Amino acid sequence: MPELADGESTEMKGSGSKPYVLKNVGGVYSCTCPAWRNQSLPIEKRTCKHLRKLRGDAEEEARIGGALPVRKAKAEGDEEGEGPPVLLAERWDNETDLAGWWMSEKLDGVRAYWDGKQFLSRLGNAFVAPDWFVAGLPPTPLDGELWIARKAFQRTVAIVRRQDRPPLWKEVRFVVFDAPAHGGVFEERLSFFHDYVTQETPPYAVAHPHEECRGLDHLREELDRVEKLGGEGLMMRQPKSLYVAGRSTTLLKVKRFLDAEARVVEHQPGAGRHKGRLGALGVELPDGTRFAVGTGFSDAEREDPPPVGSIITFRYQELSEAGVPRFPSFVGVRHDVAFPPPAPAKGKAKAAKAPVPQPPAAPAPAGGARRFEYVEGKSSKFWEVSVNGVEVTVRYGRIGSAGQAKVKSFADAAAAQGHAAKLIAEKTKEGYIQK
Repeated sequence: MPELADGESTEMKGSGSKPYVLKNVGGVYSCTCPAWRNQSLPIEKRTCKHLRKLRGDAEEEARIGGALPVRKAKAEGDEEGEGPPVLLAERWDNETDLAGWWMSEKLDGVRAYWDGKQFLSRLGNAFVAPDWFVAGLPPTPLDGELWIARKAFQRTVAIVRRQDRPPLWKEVRFVVFDAPAHGGVFEERLSFFHDYVTQETPPYAVAHPHEECRGLDHLREELDRVEKLGGEGLMMRQPKSLYVAGRSTTLLKVKRFLDAEARVVEHQPGAGRHKGRLGALGVELPDGTRFAVGTGFSDAEREDPPPVGSIITFRYQELSEAGVPRFPSFVGVRHDVAFPPPAPAKGKAKAAKAPVPQPPAAPAPAGGARRFEYVEGKSSKFWEVSVNGVEVTVRYGRIGSAGQAKVKSFADAAAAQGHAAKLIAEKTKEGYIQK
């Protein structure tokens, strides 16, 4: 595996256009990605998927003093228990040849861990399934998805979260895709749960089919087929891999669109045909980035939108340079994902550090501009902003090039100046220096 010498850094492409910077300073490895920055651990104990991809899982686990922590499943009647030790996927980089890996459809259901007695969510909350639904399941753990059909995520959630064990569970199937406690490599675990479902025939459990990938063309053909049927994408398992708790590059998800979770912070009123009901959800990412999600809702969801404080999943194409998801679209409400609590005091402190809105220190006259540059590693970029009345012009690109420009209009000059000041604060936070 590649290794960084003391003081050395490298770049790795992330989900957005701006690459992440990985560094080694005195044996302490760091990454500029949000996952590394937002961890509540000492910096020498932090890791992320980019560092693991660069150095390898074994090297990273040795460096931070052990494997990712295995979470204890919630005991019966224990409301404060932790979630089960589930394996979580990383994203495919769209380049690595996955020939020989095991390929299956990514299901848009509810992740469920059968601990031998009950179904648990990723957070350790119990799904109250009827006795007839769990009949025939083994006394050993199985990992899978409570699933109805493609594009039926919300209906699945509505059924499995009920506490009264309704007959509606008859619509649901437990689709098994792993056996965490088996101890063997994936091929052995795959054979175990397929044989169990075939021989014991539990009435509401099925084994999820897997197919060996023949290469990139085969993967993309299967992805096209699944998406045309309304499926989400594909999951890829590394051959002969073990089941481990936490995120691992031995399990990859393949999707044309990215997805993420955000907390709802406001309901924005609709206009036109949506007047009198939801127009968009104002949401916040764990790092504090705020934006609006205005598409993907049914009429019923606009009439009764997810409440403020709830967690939603959304799809998007990529991240902007400021870390804002482009073209976000609502998928559904999540009940199985933990999210850090809001921190209003922290938000106020940020506002005090960057007193916005005020005009820039040197207000840009018509045709003038404030220029900022970011030079680190292989990155060499500029960013300029100018205000002309009610218009804000932003120009950006590689240093030495003409770059490209975008113009945005506002209701008045004060709003334009305030927007420019906000953009400047964002850029300086990212490491851009005024020239």
